[in-house]
Amino acid sequence: MNRYETFIISDPDISDEKRASLFERINQLISQENGFMVAFDEWGTKKLAYEIKKKIRGHYVRLDYCGTGTLVNEIERFSRIDDRILKYMTVLLEKEADIDRIKEEIAEAEPVTDLVEESEKNQDAESNSDPVLFDAPGSEAMEIEKVKTEKKDEEE
Repeated sequence: MNRYETFIISDPDISDEKRASLFERINQLISQENGFMVAFDEWGTKKLAYEIKKKIRGHYVRLDYCGTGTLVNEIERFSRIDDRILKYMTVLLEKEADIDRIKEEIAEAEPVTDLVEESEKNQDAESNSDPVLFDAPGSEAMEIEKVKTEKKDEEE
């Protein structure tokens, strides 16, 4: 099996349900052809470099998968037929990809993404708390101004 990467730009005006069904259909194509989905990255809606089918924005998605040439042909055939897809491009990443190695990489990456999500949650929680003053040049001035404003509030 080879490893491929397909970029798809879909119509930004379709609903999220229709977009989900579109990519679910592509996922079904990959499973039917005995392929293996490595990654599915939604990049969101972005401005296009040039107008495509009278649209100036597009919803970008990157598919990383392993499969055969017939799988790529089927995905590209589906992309040509479906009006919800504005543009697509497939690139061969690796010939004769080692699927076991790829699955191990995915398994190793999952704990890292869990840690990243945890740290993001902690940062969100910290950002909601009171700001902390750091020792940096000019920080004394900030503390002095804070004390002055507190004294003014007490006097009033």
